[in-house]
Amino acid sequence: MKIPLIRNYPMPFPPFKGILAFDAVVRLGSVSKAAAELNLTVSAVSHQLANLEAFVGRRLLERSPRGVTLTVHGERFQRDMAGALTLLSAAAQHVRSGETAEVLRIHSVPSFASLWLMPRLPTFRALYPELRVHLEASYGDVDFSRGLVDVDVRYGAIQEGRELHIESVFSEDILPMISPRLKATLAIREPQDLANKELIQSKLTLVQWPHWFAANGVAVSPSDYVLSFDRTSMVLEAAIQGLGIALDSHRSAEGALRRGDLVPVFDDRKAMPVRAHHLVYPRAHARWDRVEKFTSWLRAEVSKS
Repeated sequence: MKIPLIRNYPMPFPPFKGILAFDAVVRLGSVSKAAAELNLTVSAVSHQLANLEAFVGRRLLERSPRGVTLTVHGERFQRDMAGALTLLSAAAQHVRSGETAEVLRIHSVPSFASLWLMPRLPTFRALYPELRVHLEASYGDVDFSRGLVDVDVRYGAIQEGRELHIESVFSEDILPMISPRLKATLAIREPQDLANKELIQSKLTLVQWPHWFAANGVAVSPSDYVLSFDRTSMVLEAAIQGLGIALDSHRSAEGALRRGDLVPVFDDRKAMPVRAHHLVYPRAHARWDRVEKFTSWLRAEVSKS
């Protein structure tokens, strides 16, 4: 079967070698580093950049002893080009994988994946049975340029980029939680009553015990904990088992709170609100049907909870 060659581009196609050279120089901040990555000479990279600038008719980069900086036109070109390179990378990866069905690739921090997203995935699968879902969970940002992730759910402060769409997933309350059995054995009436109790540390939450104590007018807070974990699921399970008092997100603990495995330590909750989970993906991905389906579904699920 012959594969037709599509040549009727709406406008002349820019020199691809120049695009790759420009991308490498912008990412690495140096022509020499870009040359090393591309296995070219410095003069060859400079020549390719010159060809690209000649094609667009604008200077894209300014060189100085301190390095390379983008011009106004360069910033715009880089922003638009990044999305196109992401699409190319993703297209190649999909072909290499040999998959014929459409696959939605999600990356998330572990707590969101296991405690919030997983219980809701059956609903998404029922709505879109034609989509296969690949879900990976780990801490740290992902590199979208590799084409291995469509959407990322990140926790904490986000470094914004013009090529990225970033939105908060939901607001959440960080509050002390305890098993009903343990609560019945303790006399806890005021925040200061927790200062000498067995507390569980959740290492990765934005709100730590010292923050919570300070916000509730307690001058002294503990620096030592009965247990310390770097996974929310372990923090909550330890609290469910009556091993101490947890300070974590009500969103992550919603299942345990609903079942009565955990309860707020205080009737008025004494919670600290945060917006810590963020939906992140390249703006170019917004045009993908599978990403639009997932993000619209996620927003609808959040509005119900």
